[in-house]
Amino acid sequence: MSTTSHFGPELRRLRHEAGLTLTELSVALNYDKGHLSKVERGERSASLELARRCDAFLGANGELQSLVVRPESDPDTAQSPAAPSLWHIGRRAVLAAGTGALSEFSLKLGGQAFSASDALLPSFRAQFDQLRILGQSTAPKVLLPLLETQTRMVAGLAAGAPSATRTPALLLASRFAEFTGWMAQEAGDSDAALGWTGEAAELARAGGDSYLGSYALVRRALVTLYAGDAAGTVTLACRAQSDGLPPRIRGLAAQREAQGHALVGAERACLRSLDRARELLDSDDARSGAEPVIGTTHVSDPAEMTTGWCLHDLGRPKAAAEVLDREYRRLPPHALRTRARYGFRRSLAHAASGEVEHACTIAGEHLGVMPVVPSATVNSDIRRLARELARFRSSRAVRDLQPALARVLASTHD
Repeated sequence: MSTTSHFGPELRRLRHEAGLTLTELSVALNYDKGHLSKVERGERSASLELARRCDAFLGANGELQSLVVRPESDPDTAQSPAAPSLWHIGRRAVLAAGTGALSEFSLKLGGQAFSASDALLPSFRAQFDQLRILGQSTAPKVLLPLLETQTRMVAGLAAGAPSATRTPALLLASRFAEFTGWMAQEAGDSDAALGWTGEAAELARAGGDSYLGSYALVRRALVTLYAGDAAGTVTLACRAQSDGLPPRIRGLAAQREAQGHALVGAERACLRSLDRARELLDSDDARSGAEPVIGTTHVSDPAEMTTGWCLHDLGRPKAAAEVLDREYRRLPPHALRTRARYGFRRSLAHAASGEVEHACTIAGEHLGVMPVVPSATVNSDIRRLARELARFRSSRAVRDLQPALARVLASTHD
């Protein structure tokens, strides 16, 4: 027998052990009784969402999820042909690019000579902050060419810089490369995302910072997370939690580990990782780290927001909705991309809790923003929301939302 055919009998066994009728289970899970009956008899396949909720309600700790065939990875976040790698083009050629006039350029202020890097590095640093803000309200494919150019320019600036400013130039170039990788992932190009993340680690090492290489593991774990690879996510995240690393990197890695555990319903391991993330990210050392800040700058409490995310994946949508609602209210108004990401997560959690009208209201507020800030990673949650709402086709709120939802879903395949 396949693992799928084992699901129904195992669900029935666990239900009987819990002393529940099919009606009681259907009410608790907010699923149709007839549908659950067919699942138990093997006449219908169980969805991953149903398995998660059954696991959580029956305390099976991922046992039922392991019996469900997982869908193929999201086409918007699956790997695509790799973009040319910055360093594969040729390290010397790239570092020399754009430095011809820069390396010979100098300023004299008060009789003191300043190199091009002295004059331009603060400007590039300010541009980085502005581009991070722009990334919240701009399509990633529009921003990527500029980010790639700026990364090369700053790396080139480092090549012609005196030793005193070469290190900060390389470190800033590494942050540009890391952000370029994130925008590549948002554009749906996972190979380019991994490539630019690798370049970020190379540039950081050249600048004497080995820590960003470990954060690159956290970024890689995000790619595997969206590809549905829980084991790969946990493995990469654990590698980025060595004792010698800065608390912020270890805390962000612990968050990612928690998300990997949540994917397979390993609740106890997930909650332990979240506790560790919370402790690390709340430490004074994590709050007073180097600038620019590594990871999100728009979420006030990353560990708590991740807790809401994980609770949904663990099949606890009501608890997830409470956390996500609270943390969403703390997001800055200008952070459109971040608000859309967690807005659809909120909608998904409320829909899974049976609060269909409220879920549709939340989704409606964000669907209009998606053409402005398209996101391959957010698209995966929009598709999950569409599947969840499909169970409530008789709802007027769902029918009213359907045209806008269909337009956004259609645009993800253009």
